Amino acid sequence: MTDYYLKNSKFYVAVDCIIFGLNNGELSILLTKRRFEPEKGKWSLMGGFVGENESVDEAAQRVLTDLTGLTNVYMEQLGAFGAIDRDPGERVVSVAYYALINFDELDRRAVEEHDARWIGINEIPQLGFDHPLMISKALKALRERFTTSPIVFNLLPKLFTLSQLQSLCEAILGEEIDKRNFRKRVTDLKCIQPTEFIDKSSSKRGARLHRFSDTTYQLDHKFKI
Repeated sequence: MTDYYLKNSKFYVAVDCIIFGLNNGELSILLTKRRFEPEKGKWSLMGGFVGENESVDEAAQRVLTDLTGLTNVYMEQLGAFGAIDRDPGERVVSVAYYALINFDELDRRAVEEHDARWIGINEIPQLGFDHPLMISKALKALRERFTTSPIVFNLLPKLFTLSQLQSLCEAILGEEIDKRNFRKRVTDLKCIQPTEFIDKSSSKRGARLHRFSDTTYQLDHKFKI
């Protein structure tokens, strides 16, 4: 090790994961209560330190898999958070990621082991560290991406109704969408395809189930809702 490294400060590098999911039709975030100091007992994002032999991406994937049991999940780096006093324990720079998961595919035993809970984005409790800022920026990034990119389908089951899709879009935007205009835009998208299946859980007549075709999207690259 050269003098250049020796004369500079050393500090910890961590990752934090903002995990979005659709719980009972409501856009929610998976939170857990801290079991140790600092901030013991407070609601918190799931995170951890970057290991000596792993990249920040690998560390985030490890944390995400440990909490949810899932490996093939949409995840995007949000940015680094390095305020000097962000962690009262030590100087820690955290790289935050946001992930979108299908609630039905979640390993509920893994979630229970971490005593994690789904909390609606409008009901977020008091959090430790700078986690409120991370969530705010993650939600902003999600809102900017979802209208022009099909990432929204990572939150839905493989078969979904148009009402479910609209409700999710409204939950992300935080505002109502005109049903007629929404249906027209969706109908124009070749990557959203009707199936022969009918969902009768909400009415006797039922609603047509649709699916997202990634193959068609890759050929067309047209998506705007």
